[in-house]
Amino acid sequence: MTERIAEKLNLENKLRQALEKEEFVLHYQPKVNLETRKIEGMEALLRWKSPDLGLVSPRQFIPMLEETGLILEVGTWALRKAAMEHRRCVDQGLPAPLIAVKISPIQLRQADFVDVLKKTLAGGAATPGIDLEISESLLMENIEASIAKLKEARKLGVSIAIDRFGTGYSSLGYLAKLPVQALKIDRSFVFRMLEDPNTMTVVSTIISLAHSLALSVTADGVETEEAKMLRLLRCDAMQGYVISKPMTSDDMERFLREPPAPGPASLH
Repeated sequence: MTERIAEKLNLENKLRQALEKEEFVLHYQPKVNLETRKIEGMEALLRWKSPDLGLVSPRQFIPMLEETGLILEVGTWALRKAAMEHRRCVDQGLPAPLIAVKISPIQLRQADFVDVLKKTLAGGAATPGIDLEISESLLMENIEASIAKLKEARKLGVSIAIDRFGTGYSSLGYLAKLPVQALKIDRSFVFRMLEDPNTMTVVSTIISLAHSLALSVTADGVETEEAKMLRLLRCDAMQGYVISKPMTSDDMERFLREPPAPGPASLH
């Protein structure tokens, strides 16, 4: 127990130093339209480039950021960085994609969430070009307060998607009231859909539900043959290794300048 406590304190100190020394980076993974096979956006993924540990997976450090409250500063930094990257693409004449940034539960719970968001996006392009991705379970924690904050966020020009849809316990009545534009199917469903008929039914139902509410739907974690089935189910977009692994900002700009050929055979 003493060793675990010591390791935890050591990690916390390293994370505080990482924020001060600007060791956090964003990598970007493309989202592609399943019908046109054109790039629709990018998801910004937080990484920690530690001089001692190398590139650290978010699973190893984000829980600690949330536990210590450092996620507020790091989350604000990620939003600002994504907005600046979008502006950089605009300034270079690139087809600047919408950049999606995940919002932590702690961030959304803050009373000044919208004010912080407004100040953070101020350094970006005139049109923010930012999507907020908020987990389904988070929205259900304090639904009325979430609706009010997200409506104010929409006035700033950002789009909002419900991430990991299907893994929480959404009320369909509230879902119709939420100011969201998209649902994102969790990778756990995508991974199992070709092997499990029940999971396939869940995926099909989510897509139909989204379209009935005039929402677009993106499948996350697409790796191989799922792409063909998702297209047949009329899913709007997909994200995953079938398109590209997460890439650095420089690689993203090269990717936008010279997009790959229109997708693998499984898309046709």
